[in-house]
Amino acid sequence: MVGIKDIAKAAGVSPSTVSNVLNGKKNVGENTRRKILALAEEMHYVPNEAGKILKTKENKTILFVFSDFDRSFYLNVLKGINDYLKDKEYDLLICTQRSCEKFMRNNMSSGCIILDASLDDATVNRCANEHYPIVVLDRILDSPYVKSVIVDNYHAMCDMVQDIIDRGYRKFAFLSGIEKTTDTLERYQAFRDTLKKNNIHFPQKNYFLGDYREKSGYTAAKILALTEVLPDVLICANDNMAIGAIKAFREDNIRVPEDIAVTGFDDNERAKEFGLTTVTVPDYERGYLAALYLVEALKGKESASMFRISAKIKNRKSVLVKK
Repeated sequence: MVGIKDIAKAAGVSPSTVSNVLNGKKNVGENTRRKILALAEEMHYVPNEAGKILKTKENKTILFVFSDFDRSFYLNVLKGINDYLKDKEYDLLICTQRSCEKFMRNNMSSGCIILDASLDDATVNRCANEHYPIVVLDRILDSPYVKSVIVDNYHAMCDMVQDIIDRGYRKFAFLSGIEKTTDTLERYQAFRDTLKKNNIHFPQKNYFLGDYREKSGYTAAKILALTEVLPDVLICANDNMAIGAIKAFREDNIRVPEDIAVTGFDDNERAKEFGLTTVTVPDYERGYLAALYLVEALKGKESASMFRISAKIKNRKSVLVKK
């Protein structure tokens, strides 16, 4: 890449003279100015905007890191982020997975919002500092420079499982998401705690590991269909997996909810189509709040390190009243 020193050498002038011309200063003679501008065009000079921003401290770009294009709730989160930032005249830069760390510095962006379980905690903590605040939407980190905006998974799942028990269900299966994520850990813990509270035994053979994608729900349901006795209900850690499970059950002529009930979590746009009982998560609002907290941090305003967003049950026809 051509720099100011290259143009200065070609023009036979000092780098500071080239810099003055390129920055529009009037302290350079007309002939020299024209020569430098002609050389800059001829040599395809591209100004280093990142460096300029760093010097002038005018960077108003927020980075959003995510990784999963298959999960539609990201769009609602993203819309919430964008709506707040647009109103505050910030630009939004979107990045995925491995390429993100090089943008997580204040010569490229002024702060970062992360919704990407594949980005490890060590990287987040390494990049966060007093000049580069970070907001995470998928985990809780012990750092003064990282704020967590997360869903209250635990109480929402407790409420849903208790409602299902109250409807007369006793034999449960559980399909988890990615096991290391806060969402999965909290949802599964709530599930187990609620069963224990009601003195309901949960056989470990009825625990299935998924990855939040529809295919893993489909696979788990196909395995369940091979068992001699179906459980009463399959609790899925998100809607995508629940929808995959319903598709598989339908293929095997297993009726939902007459033969087995199915629940999800998130209330994505397809949940209503499948009549899925689920938990409604306010994704737009958590995106909006994440952007708000990040901008507040950039202004030097302190706030609590964690904010939990409540979620509510959405009852549909995938669960019956058995009593």
